[in-house]
Amino acid sequence: MTLRPVLGDDPAGNLRILQDALAGPPGRLEIPAGRHPLADGLLVPGGWTIRGASEDDTWLIATERTGHPVLHVLGSDVSISDLGLRPAPSDPGEHGGDRGTGLTIGEYLYAEAPEWISGVDVRRVRVDHGDLRTANAIGVMGAVRDIVLRDVTVTGGYTGLAVHWGAVGGDVATLVGPTYHPHRLDVAGLTVSGAIEGFYLSSVHDVRVVGASLTDVEMGFRLLPGDNTDRFVSSPEIGSRIEIAGVDVTWSGPLYAVRIAGWGRSEIDGVVTVLNYRDTVVRDCRLTGRGTGNAWSPIVVEQAAGVKLHAITVTSPEP
Repeated sequence: MTLRPVLGDDPAGNLRILQDALAGPPGRLEIPAGRHPLADGLLVPGGWTIRGASEDDTWLIATERTGHPVLHVLGSDVSISDLGLRPAPSDPGEHGGDRGTGLTIGEYLYAEAPEWISGVDVRRVRVDHGDLRTANAIGVMGAVRDIVLRDVTVTGGYTGLAVHWGAVGGDVATLVGPTYHPHRLDVAGLTVSGAIEGFYLSSVHDVRVVGASLTDVEMGFRLLPGDNTDRFVSSPEIGSRIEIAGVDVTWSGPLYAVRIAGWGRSEIDGVVTVLNYRDTVVRDCRLTGRGTGNAWSPIVVEQAAGVKLHAITVTSPEP
């Protein structure tokens, strides 16, 4: 079944129309061209296809500062394409990476053991934070797998694409195992400009990011082990089969364009553990820029001997 709702200028009315549609049997939701205000974000259950006219012509614009994602995918087999998303201003803080976004798939902290979300396909989506640099644009968090992102464009915000493990718990200091680690993620054609950071991958496996363009950023990308690495779900998979390739970075931050780390310090008890990366490569990347701090480096590698670096070029223009 295909639904083609008629939307107006009332944010609360538009939210009600769209959320009521998504509460019905899964189908196809076609959103017309225009700039459509929403009083809050939409919860997207499994099985739905959501499509606009194009990423330039169809916009969903959050108006209330609740911090909810404009679109929050909470079920499997979802397709989202040809949409522009404008989050409302928010400042979710250090541990709110799945909040204040244009699009979040999954969650960071769960009240109880979650079901895995899989089979989500995102294409030709644009997220615009404007001049704000306090919230991420797209979050892929926790119990998610088999995710495809193609030709996603981000303007502004903190991190363009944040991929992070998740867990059951009220906060990062009280979480209990197991932890949940995104995997089988395929990203191509990511474009980020005017943000603090292009993307990061934290405690993942079987992830491929190719052909990204990250410009006017303080950091290009980070490959991280997570603060608990694989401590709460001891698995040889975490940190394996990760490929980052063909990424262009133009940066001007204080410290580095790329950080690759293998150590993490738990916020539960301060214990430091090291993740052993396997079959992981960063290759064919071009880094242009220079740091603004007293000590900087285009690439910082910390206790990550298992990560192979290949064909990375660095250009530092005159200060």
